[in-house]
Amino acid sequence: MTAIDGAALLNEVEAFHRRFNVFPHEAAYVAVVLWDAHAHLLDCFESTPRLAFLSPEPGSGKSRALEIVETLVPNPMAAVDASAAALFRAVAGVDGKRPTILFDEIDTIFGPKAGENEQLRGFINAGHRRNRPMFRCVGDGANQTVQAFHSYAAVAVAGLGYLPDTIRDRSVNIRMRRRARNETIEPYRTRIHEKEGFALRDRLATWAEQVSERVMNVWPAMPEGVTDRPADVWEPLLAVADAAGDWPGRAREACVVLVAASKANDKGSLGVRLLTDLRDHVMTGIDRLPTVAILDRLNALDDAPWADLHGKPLDNRRLSRMLAEYMTADNEPIASRNIKAAGSVLKGYYAADLRDAWARYCPPPPESPLPPLPGTENAA
Repeated sequence: MTAIDGAALLNEVEAFHRRFNVFPHEAAYVAVVLWDAHAHLLDCFESTPRLAFLSPEPGSGKSRALEIVETLVPNPMAAVDASAAALFRAVAGVDGKRPTILFDEIDTIFGPKAGENEQLRGFINAGHRRNRPMFRCVGDGANQTVQAFHSYAAVAVAGLGYLPDTIRDRSVNIRMRRRARNETIEPYRTRIHEKEGFALRDRLATWAEQVSERVMNVWPAMPEGVTDRPADVWEPLLAVADAAGDWPGRAREACVVLVAASKANDKGSLGVRLLTDLRDHVMTGIDRLPTVAILDRLNALDDAPWADLHGKPLDNRRLSRMLAEYMTADNEPIASRNIKAAGSVLKGYYAADLRDAWARYCPPPPESPLPPLPGTENAA
């Protein structure tokens, strides 16, 4: 069998995407091509990242991107309305073939108006990592038995700007946008162009067979600062790039760009947002503050959710409940304490009680210090 030039093949796959897709930046092309290739090498990896094409508005090219991916990956399975039970059985092997699962209009499954769909969420999350079967009862009445369903499979999704945090964190996220007038693409015609994609897919499969031993159990070097979940997401893609040659540098540049973008777009949980706003906007330069003052300052913040939480502003009870989820350095729930002010005693919060949670959960503080609050310039 003639050896296939992996770098040249990935270049061809990239060129095929560029004919029909306009991605927001160069890093997206690199990531999507590596994802296409990694789908042919799943058995070489411990985990498989999800690929997510998301946008705030329709008409941004998400479905077309998923359609091109469909021609390039092994055993594509469109799963717009597939049930969790059907997916369990499909991944266990339809005709002995593991599918690559493609969800279009994912917002209809996980969007704010779609309900929780915990079965599907659990399936997608569990299938991110190898050897994480899901157990279900099979049979009728008293004749039921427990059966393990393997869920490890490549999954790509497209939808309007919403994914549960647990899926988003396991994904390479491509923030699609509508084409500008000067951005042109070739019209995609299934009967004409699908065969070209299938030919590339078959060559990817052959190349995957040739390099599988080189990819198996490798630990690609991560760019500085890429650790934990982002490292899990990018490890298979960097392994593919290293096996191809000529792509390792581009792959790591793309990794840095997309990981940084995901962090910029990730506001964290509402609790982390509360802690961060307290640190950066409310208690800067202050060692304690009454609850009433904290609420006034939080609810006055622009571009913050506190003034309208389900139709009403953040109040004392909810603030107390949210902060009690986090611990002080002494491993006690953060709680309000007495603060003496102008001859009276008010309930409030101390920065000392919050510092441990700030260090553990919040992103790094702004590089340039915030100006001191009026009247505190000369405070010791």
